Amino acid sequence: MYRMVDIGSKKPISRSAIARGILKLKKESIRRIVDGRVSKGDPFKVAEIAGISAAKKTWELIPLCHQIPLESVKVRFGVEKDHITCECEVKANYKTGVEMDALVGVSIALLTVWDMIKEFEKDEKGQYPEIRIESIEVVEKRKGGE
Repeated sequence: MYRMVDIGSKKPISRSAIARGILKLKKESIRRIVDGRVSKGDPFKVAEIAGISAAKKTWELIPLCHQIPLESVKVRFGVEKDHITCECEVKANYKTGVEMDALVGVSIALLTVWDMIKEFEKDEKGQYPEIRIESIEVVEKRKGGE
């Protein structure tokens, strides 16, 4: 049996969550991103919009999630020598938490970067031996005055 949790009796309260994930890449792919040499455009700008849009659609993607009126979604990227990091921070004043929205946002943002740089990650057989998404997790969740 399955059911959506009844939050009807809960009071709206300030809520936030930050999710983080890592995209392991070839060093050459990272150089191309940093130098602006990606044929599809700036992966971070496109992925930022994709992550924001995805967070807003979480309720359409995960069947038992509530449709939460999000007040803020921020997507940020960091560059390291062999990977990029992505964080998605979501805020709302509502009856239930926003961690799923943050997780969906970071996941889609990382997948968007993958899509934009995949041409540089393929080997001679068209496979992706090095690129991978790792460690998608909620790193912070708050409610009320916490």
